[in-house]
Amino acid sequence: MSENVMEITSDQFETEVIGSDKPTIVDFWAPWCGPCRMVGPIIEELAKDHADKVKVVKVNVDENQDIAGKYQVFSIPTVALFEGGAITKQVVGARDKAAFEAEFGL
Repeated sequence: MSENVMEITSDQFETEVIGSDKPTIVDFWAPWCGPCRMVGPIIEELAKDHADKVKVVKVNVDENQDIAGKYQVFSIPTVALFEGGAITKQVVGARDKAAFEAEFGL
């Protein structure tokens, strides 16, 4: 994990995502998920390249099933943009960097 991406738990979700003063990209993932491992480095790049615009966090769905359930994350990777405490955009499945940037307006 880079200095620009923080892995958070259910206990931190309210503070780090819902209460964030910046739009926050949340990567819902699991270590056993092949496509999640492919998306991981892209998420790191997004965090580094757009640190001035967005905050980026990762949530391991195996360890934080309550958050995954609350936001109806049934397939991973799911990458969601939270603004004002709610999901405003969501991408399910692996994409390249340009597709994430286009989807999230970066």
